[in-house]
Amino acid sequence: MKKVLYILSAALLITACNKKSATTTPINNVSTCNNPTRADLEKIQIFPTDHPLNTDISASALDPNSAAIIAAIGSKSLHPDFASGTWQGVPIGIPFSVVCGSQTKIPVNYRANSYDGNYGNESEPGPFPIPLSAEVEGYGNGDCHVLTVDIENKVLYELYNAGTLGNTWQASCGAMFDLKTNTPRTDGWTSADAAGLPILPCLIRYDEVVSGKIDHAIRFTLSKAKVYKGYVDPARHKVNGTGTLGASLPMGARLRLKSTFDISIYSANMQVILKAMKTYGIILADIGSDMFISGAPDSRWNDIDLQYLKKVQATDFEVVKLGTIK
Repeated sequence: MKKVLYILSAALLITACNKKSATTTPINNVSTCNNPTRADLEKIQIFPTDHPLNTDISASALDPNSAAIIAAIGSKSLHPDFASGTWQGVPIGIPFSVVCGSQTKIPVNYRANSYDGNYGNESEPGPFPIPLSAEVEGYGNGDCHVLTVDIENKVLYELYNAGTLGNTWQASCGAMFDLKTNTPRTDGWTSADAAGLPILPCLIRYDEVVSGKIDHAIRFTLSKAKVYKGYVDPARHKVNGTGTLGASLPMGARLRLKSTFDISIYSANMQVILKAMKTYGIILADIGSDMFISGAPDSRWNDIDLQYLKKVQATDFEVVKLGTIK
């Protein structure tokens, strides 16, 4: 459903609850909330441990069409779509911000523009506690995602095709996710991502990598021809993929790095990422460049180290059993 801006090193590319009020609770291990940083996000539980995105799929059955689907993806290398630097003056990756429960809520006006349509009928109405100063992905070019977490109430807010106009946010779509529950998003609804999934919980974030473990599935994209027009849990929305059934992937499908793949030659940080791909897999969330995995920009990334992930090929993955395609 979304137009994707293809850029050489950075394709600018939520399962959640219906809108409900949340009880303010302290940040885990933090007694007060005052000017929180992105690192503070790692102090809270992002969805319960039994949420589909946090489920260990290392022993899950293979899809019967796994070999055919991987063959159709072809000889594509994994591509880290995040880094410490910039591309054409724009940070590489999808940025996010964290706020306290006292953050002022800003009205959201859903609209269409030259980039994409109006999906306000599949969006929470707002207002959202997203600061007008929050960083917009691509600085106003491409998908223009805006991601913000209220870490006291543990609620995630995400906008797509967003920008500010006066004292309001303008966007094509907005979604709200209660990170304390497993209650799914309305079936058939999109989100800030084409699959109706949350973006932030599936990003590779520097602070969680250096903690030694990623405990969730990782977001990735494929081109339209390799995507089937359908979706599987935990996704909630399909896109107009042109791939054929049995030889392409629906939204929400998961690939798993083969258990036999040798990660010993990689650095400690890259091993954390690769272990997550073996344990939680990568989840198809949008149409974009083939095998691009998503992360948040951070000045501490070692960009040379990240390039070693390109040694991993699509053929090093297998397709986890898809289940019912909707």
